[in-house]
Amino acid sequence: MKAEIPLFSLQQGQSPLLVSIPHAGTHLPSWLLPRLTPQARQLADTDWHLPRLYDFLAEMDVTLLVATHSRYVVDLNRPPDDTSLYPGQSTTGLCPVDDFAGKPLYLAGDAPEPPEIRARIDAYWRPYHAALESELARLKALHGHAVLWDAHSIHSHVPRFFEGELPHLNFGTADHQACDAALVEQLVEAVHSNSDYSWIVNGRFKGGYITRHYGRPANGIHALQLEMAMRTYMPETASTPEFDDAFAQSARAFLRTLLESALRWHPPEP
Repeated sequence: MKAEIPLFSLQQGQSPLLVSIPHAGTHLPSWLLPRLTPQARQLADTDWHLPRLYDFLAEMDVTLLVATHSRYVVDLNRPPDDTSLYPGQSTTGLCPVDDFAGKPLYLAGDAPEPPEIRARIDAYWRPYHAALESELARLKALHGHAVLWDAHSIHSHVPRFFEGELPHLNFGTADHQACDAALVEQLVEAVHSNSDYSWIVNGRFKGGYITRHYGRPANGIHALQLEMAMRTYMPETASTPEFDDAFAQSARAFLRTLLESALRWHPPEP
C-alpha cells in the first residue's frame, strides 16, 4: 500500500509550540474512492479549512504538522489498537465504517478487513506519528519542554456525540493528565477576556489519542486539544463549506491571542 501524495506537510519552527492538524486532509486514494458511498465522498466529517484558519503560525515561529489524507483512510487521532477513548459513548473508529451521522461509508461488502487495516496503519498512521514524535523531541531538546496543540473542529450539532449545541471552544487535557494546569488556567483567562465565545474544559471532548499519548508533563511534553465548533470561524450551512476570510477574521485573531498566551507560558521549575 503506497501513498499517492505526501502524507503530511511540515512547517518547522523554533519556538516550543507545535500545532498538529490531523483531520483537515481531504485526499482519498484512488484504490479507496470506488469503494465509498456517494455521501462518504463528500467528506462531511472533515475539520474544514483549519490550515487556513491557522495560517499565521509561521509568523510566530510555530511548528505546524498537517495531514493530507481524509480521516476516512485512517484516523490519526485513534490508538492503533482501536481501543475506544470514550467507553460507553458513541464514537468512530481507527478506520471508520460510518460517518458522524451514522451513515455507512462503504458500499456493501467493501469495508476493510483486519489485514487491510493493519496495512493502512503502517502506510498512513505510523509516518504521521513518527514525524510528530520527532518534532516534539526536537523542540524539547531546544527548550527543555514542548507544548503540543492538537487542532480540531466539528459541526455545532452532532446528535450522535452530544446533545444540543457544542460550546465554541472545547479544551481537552485528558482530565488534566496531559498538560500542566497552569497552562490551561492561562488560556481560560484569555477566553474570559472575550465574551463572544462559550467554552468548556474536559467536557464532551477530553482529547483524543494524540493528546493522551504525547501529553507527558513529567517528561516535559504538555499536550492539549482544542475542538472548535465550526460556527466559530465559518458558516455551517453548505455540505462542503467554503472558507470566508471576513467571517473568520475575529476567530483567527482570537485564536492567535490564545496561541501567543501558550507561547508565553513556561513550565514550573522542578
